[in-house]
Amino acid sequence: MTFAGTWSDLSRVGRASDGGYRRFAWTREDHTLREWFAGEAQARGLDLVTDRAGNQWAWWGDPDATPGVVTGSHLDSVPGGGAFDGPLGVVSGFAALDLLRERDVTPARPLGIVNFVDEEGARFGVACAGSRLITGVLDADRARALRDADGVSMADALRTAGRDPAELGPDAQALRRVASFVELHVEQGRALVHTGDPVGVGRMIWPHGRWRVELRGEANHAGTTPLADRRDPMLDLAALIAQVRRAAEDAGALATVGKLRVDPNGVNAIPSQVTAWLDVRASEESAVRAVLASLAAYAPQEESWTPVTVLDADLADVVAGALGDPPRLGTGAGHDAGILAAAGIPTAMLFVRNPSGISHAPAEDADEADCVAGIDALAAVLGRLLT
Repeated sequence: MTFAGTWSDLSRVGRASDGGYRRFAWTREDHTLREWFAGEAQARGLDLVTDRAGNQWAWWGDPDATPGVVTGSHLDSVPGGGAFDGPLGVVSGFAALDLLRERDVTPARPLGIVNFVDEEGARFGVACAGSRLITGVLDADRARALRDADGVSMADALRTAGRDPAELGPDAQALRRVASFVELHVEQGRALVHTGDPVGVGRMIWPHGRWRVELRGEANHAGTTPLADRRDPMLDLAALIAQVRRAAEDAGALATVGKLRVDPNGVNAIPSQVTAWLDVRASEESAVRAVLASLAAYAPQEESWTPVTVLDADLADVVAGALGDPPRLGTGAGHDAGILAAAGIPTAMLFVRNPSGISHAPAEDADEADCVAGIDALAAVLGRLLT
């Protein structure tokens, strides 16, 4: 099975006319993606297992007899996302397995390929929900109560998708099957463009989190209410956004207000309330906390937090040794690899060059030759870990 053919089959799902993707958890598109994953596993004679959060695991060998090496990523997207963030790691996992079989590698332990559900958190607001649930970082009751922009709870979305929300929770059995995890991902920046390398090795994941801010005002008529009499929360929003930018610059952090909910959201009505979501990341936790401290008057409410994650140094050395010592990169993007690493599973990451440097947008890109180089690199790493 060729990379190009497998990639072409997947690339049609959830694609909009502008080239961006909308692949949210527990939707029709997500169902199609899960069927695609199951089909790829079946075509290779792999055993398909679904854990308590709905993450899909395709196994070559028996991980209950001997814990295995796992690779993979996720298939969901942000609104208007690119093609490569997540899916490249899943497709590369299957392609690397194919390479190992072509090379007559006899693994001494099982190999698994995983599709983590709801990594982006685009629908319910919590990133890496699938891996957070099975590791116990995300409380199951809280997860079931999370609601999307239409007011649909995760529990109801699971029921609609044919799953029992009561199953959500930590899954020690799923984690016991994983001896180590290697996630391949498109680079979400241009470091590899500058070094001239097609593939790099992850070093650490920056601390990052999401916060919600509620700005309350008073609903009223846009055409009859004097400016002096208005309690318009949109003005507070403008002040918040400006303060977020200043605080990020002062702290050396990255901070974004990228999602809003306006009530009642009418063009001729002064809003009664605005809800804003804030994303803050930095190489040091102190910088993130400095941004939040400057916003104390807005009372931001934490929705998710991931501390700095230093990826396994010994495993990174194995990866680097297999690839001839490629560049080692830190990243400000969150990944399921970070959640597993924090849970004590030896974890490594590979990054494939992105010529545009753009991610979470239609211009996200990777040349086919670099994708193939990434598959070769992943197969080399897996081959060392499996034998």
